[in-house]
Amino acid sequence: MTALRIGIDLGGTKIAGIALDPDGLVRAERRIATPRGDYDASLRAIAALVASLEAEGGGSGSVGIGIPGALVPATGRVKNANSTWLNGRPLAEDLERVLARPVRLENDANCLAVSEAVDGAGQGHALVWAVILGTGVGSGIALSGRALSGRQRIAGEWGHNPLPAPHDDERPGPACYCGRTGCLETWLSGPGLAADHSRRTDRAMTGEAIVAAMRRGDAAAQATFAAWLDRLGRGIAATVNLLDPDVIVLGGGLSTIPEIYDALPARVAPHVFGGGFDTSILQSRHGDASGVRGAAWLWNDPDAPTA
Repeated sequence: MTALRIGIDLGGTKIAGIALDPDGLVRAERRIATPRGDYDASLRAIAALVASLEAEGGGSGSVGIGIPGALVPATGRVKNANSTWLNGRPLAEDLERVLARPVRLENDANCLAVSEAVDGAGQGHALVWAVILGTGVGSGIALSGRALSGRQRIAGEWGHNPLPAPHDDERPGPACYCGRTGCLETWLSGPGLAADHSRRTDRAMTGEAIVAAMRRGDAAAQATFAAWLDRLGRGIAATVNLLDPDVIVLGGGLSTIPEIYDALPARVAPHVFGGGFDTSILQSRHGDASGVRGAAWLWNDPDAPTA
């Protein structure tokens, strides 16, 4: 029997699973629909997914799980999950019961960072900051290939900080589901990009359509995209001033826009303390699979606590 590293990415609409061998080669992978709103069904779905991955992968092994939230250190219960049926639940304890083994749970953005640090775009770098730009916005931090969670388990919660150095027309900013206004997520997510274009033009367009129009030379779409890049540059610079990572890796749907990578460094540099900015900004190597691979790699750290 092969010793496997099994990763599970528990998302709001899908649960992704992967089984890696010790060299990082994929032995099995599957995706299933998330039983939205049903906690007990979610537990059963994860257990069935792990069993199928082990059967297909021809082995058994450790299980790491990425979740859209975090565990409260004092109670072991989930907090801050946008999959709200997980909040307040002892997810790790319940999963250890149904899987009959220890599990390690980590925020899904931190799993992205671990994946890219271990064998992705950040491989060989000590401090990797991974930014998710998609339907939501967030980030994760990996230090020497290990997730940096923080005392409150909120390290890397970048998307719910306010937009730095807001212009007059950016105050107070759009309302965010978290109860605040002007969060980075409201400006930099795919829906945030679309909403900003609608405010500017009274035209409803998806993020994909805006980018396509920008490439065709549409002046309004170009202005919207330029404003988005400027805000992204300010948001990244604020964290560079605090964290000074060795490399920045971008994931999520918007990270696939190639124009970002040539244009963004010049948007970051003016806001970096002391001037000068030579940190590489790279697209994630593993794409949609980064989160689930990072969950599997949570067991690479022998000293990390189980859930």
